[in-house]
Amino acid sequence: METTTEVYHAGSRAVQDRVGVRGSADHVGRSIGHGIKPVAAAFLELQPLLVVGAAAPETGGVWASPLTGTPGFVRATGPRRMSVTGGPHPDDPLATALATEGTAVGTLALDPRTRRRMRLDGRLRPTSRGFAVEADRVFANCPKYLQKRDSYEVVAGREPGAPRRGRALTDDQRAFVEAADTFFIATVHEDGADASHRGGNPGFVRAPSPTELTWRDYPGNAMFLTLGNLAADPRAGLLFLDWTTGAALRLTGEARTEFAPDGERRVRFTVTQVLDTPRAVPLRWSAPAYSPANPSPPG
Repeated sequence: METTTEVYHAGSRAVQDRVGVRGSADHVGRSIGHGIKPVAAAFLELQPLLVVGAAAPETGGVWASPLTGTPGFVRATGPRRMSVTGGPHPDDPLATALATEGTAVGTLALDPRTRRRMRLDGRLRPTSRGFAVEADRVFANCPKYLQKRDSYEVVAGREPGAPRRGRALTDDQRAFVEAADTFFIATVHEDGADASHRGGNPGFVRAPSPTELTWRDYPGNAMFLTLGNLAADPRAGLLFLDWTTGAALRLTGEARTEFAPDGERRVRFTVTQVLDTPRAVPLRWSAPAYSPANPSPPG
């Protein structure tokens, strides 16, 4: 298990100190380890979806992408190794990153059926069947702000459509973002990468312009890994999934945190590239039951 000095870099410490939660962060940080425990290994093997975050080596842009497969396509193959069978679609902005030795990646396995999630960050090694990640840190998150979806089905014959690319959001894409109850965010720092989840009632994310998104940072586990990364490196990638049609809206850009005098935190994301892929994943999930922890979005 890591010490809290190893868990947190200067960016996370700066945010913790600003908010006044260093003691709580130290306590929570003791739960982060290097190894994949048996309960975590069992959890991974049940999942049909894995979100991966990294920086694309061609451009330096940070992206978050969905990978899917028959449960078992993600599994623990060693005390600190997670293996993934298959890989991203050739059009995926992380296709090169996920085939490159040593890429820093953050991964998130999220199960809406049980409202459980697990994060594993580390370094990538290509394999003959896909890739493996040697874990630097492994930990579970609480179910806060995670919508419950009781079941899913695999839609036969659903294949990714041609991606639509741009440098700003269309009106339809802005409406999709503002109707979302969940998105995923990838961030990076000098020694690694991370993928995390954000959730709330529809409307918790706003798109006030074609190149800007904003959302309130709800109270969480006090670690401030995502905001700490952004304090050190503003590059970020966002992923919005359509849980019915399988469409994936991926954005890359930069994000910064605004701290209000009343203690509220708001993240402002500036879009630099948009990748909108119809039918990106073959999963169709049941309707959500919203988390009782979700605050009401602003009017």
